[in-house]
Amino acid sequence: MRRGVTTDSGRRQTLGGLLAGLAAASPVGRAVACLAAPAPSPSSAPARPVVAVARREGLLGPDASLDRAKLHEALGGVVARAGGEGTPVEALRRLFRPHDVVGIKINCLAGRGLSPRPEVAGQLAAWLQEAGVPASRIVIWDRTDRELRQAGYQVQRGTGVKVLGTDRDYERGIREWGPAASRFARMLVEDMTALISLGVLKEHGLAGVTLGMKNWFGAVHNPNKLHEDGCNPFVPHIVAHPLVRDKMRLTVVDGTTGQCHGGPARSPRWTWPYQGFLASTDTVALDAVGWEILEARRKEVGLRSLTEEGREPRYIRQAAEMGLGVADPKRIEVARL
Repeated sequence: MRRGVTTDSGRRQTLGGLLAGLAAASPVGRAVACLAAPAPSPSSAPARPVVAVARREGLLGPDASLDRAKLHEALGGVVARAGGEGTPVEALRRLFRPHDVVGIKINCLAGRGLSPRPEVAGQLAAWLQEAGVPASRIVIWDRTDRELRQAGYQVQRGTGVKVLGTDRDYERGIREWGPAASRFARMLVEDMTALISLGVLKEHGLAGVTLGMKNWFGAVHNPNKLHEDGCNPFVPHIVAHPLVRDKMRLTVVDGTTGQCHGGPARSPRWTWPYQGFLASTDTVALDAVGWEILEARRKEVGLRSLTEEGREPRYIRQAAEMGLGVADPKRIEVARL
């Protein structure tokens, strides 16, 4: 039996309660029609998109804990700047509507230490609630419950913010998209009306980098089939699919810890405390800037560039050519906060 949406707002969760339990319910049901103000319609990327970058010394403590004040300052700064507002709540209020079902797609493949931190996903969920989105209409999700737990999340099903894996709950039929065919996560297809991509700052042995765009491989049942030729053109085509493109509002990268080589699995030899975040409403531009950050770190530690190794993430430029955003560094405004 399909488990439905909780439409009442219920009690508003505080961030502390969210991080204690990151409350999760069964996959949300079909979003009901609403006569309230319409959700912001997707638009083509601006001629000069903004990628906000904030780093804070001491964000990551010696015991790998996060300084909450610096988390709030750095993450809040990039979200606010990406959304063109003065605060993260105002930015999210501009990008989302109370009747949206918001999916925060995370990437937990590498487990604890190189996945989006629960504190980061939790803070985004808390700001969404302050912006008017009920807790019951927010879902933090990835491919499986197992991967979520290994990354430090508590999978819960009940009222409030939901944290859950797709776990084989894909649509029944195969959907053709560009060069491939897949079954998409059913909650993405039937429930979610707006999306945030919350990725990590890391290199990928086949694709070159995995940041915001490649995160969407976790929304289909057969990502293993999509890695030929550096994942190009599979990455841009999945981002171009209406199930993603028409719903995506914001891309955030958790760079508390970055990894410049040996990905996508965690390789402690190549991780470093970047201690920062990136955010943009242009997912292509964000990936282009993230790629530059990883290349700079590779040079710093004596590694050849990804291009020299034959692993340039060509899908970023391909995405720009498809009109999904801007990849040319000269046309991107990098706002360092």
